[in-house]
Amino acid sequence: MLLCIGVVTLTVAAGCSDTLEKTVVNVVPAGSLLGPMETMEAEYEALHPEIDIRSEGHGSIQCIRQVTDLHRDFDVVIVADESLIPDMMYIPREDGNGTYAVSYTPLARNEMVITYTNLSQYADEMTEDNWVEILSRPDVRTGISNPMLDAAGYRGLMVLLLAENHYNTFGLFDTVISQNLAHKPVVVRNGTTAEVVLPETMKTSGPGLVIRDGSVYLLSLLEAGGIDYAFEYRSVAEEHGLRYISLPAEIDLSTPEYSGQYDDVSVTLGYQRFTSIGSERTGRPIVYGITVPTTAIHPEEGEEFAEFVLQSMEAGYDAWPRPYSETEY
Repeated sequence: MLLCIGVVTLTVAAGCSDTLEKTVVNVVPAGSLLGPMETMEAEYEALHPEIDIRSEGHGSIQCIRQVTDLHRDFDVVIVADESLIPDMMYIPREDGNGTYAVSYTPLARNEMVITYTNLSQYADEMTEDNWVEILSRPDVRTGISNPMLDAAGYRGLMVLLLAENHYNTFGLFDTVISQNLAHKPVVVRNGTTAEVVLPETMKTSGPGLVIRDGSVYLLSLLEAGGIDYAFEYRSVAEEHGLRYISLPAEIDLSTPEYSGQYDDVSVTLGYQRFTSIGSERTGRPIVYGITVPTTAIHPEEGEEFAEFVLQSMEAGYDAWPRPYSETEY
């Protein structure tokens, strides 16, 4: 009799364990997607109660390095610059089993803006016509994300370089960036083209520039008045209710029509990890990319969630970032 009771108890316990056990799908998205990801995760888990989506946001380069350098078990990678995936993941795995990725899908588009708050110096003066002059003022503090780690970082540098051409005003990049770095970048200009080679470490030495690992990490400083202005994606500015200045399409990296102008500027990353791959980033329209790494622990579940993310964007997601459309690119 005791034996029978024991068997029944174990059976019930095992059944409860099976019911509660979920498959964990680990996702590493660009930080600018953390807000939309929360919504999509909740919707997906409601449809698939057997799945537990867990997201860990980073700068786009850091997203990829979680897989290629740190060998962490992520099932889905989403970056804010689609070109990073072939550049940094179509490379041989250390275990000799192919490459870290074999394909990706364009996901979304965005645009660069300059964000600020009511606490920002000269907030009442700031307009789309005078932002260059205001950012050049000696008492203004500007924030960018680290271009070695985050696509928004090197895109912020590109906006400054493109602005010099667009407004025919040179010295903006040097005033905002170079003069505030301990180790000066090398800037080579030839007509409308500009190439920037960054130092190995982006250490600031002047009060006019603040650098953080990811663009979303600038938000708390901005909202507290620790910095006056920051280069961000429009989606981030709108999601967090920030004031922002829209930039001309010729420099905001949003429009395929201006691809020929965007690629006049390039940024070479000085971080030693990039001695052979992914070091040169060229200006191009902002397109996000999504992939399931070949190292994924749950590749089928990863593919299913990636497809859900794509469908969610295509179904008329009404906030930035906007869905990617082949007809536009």
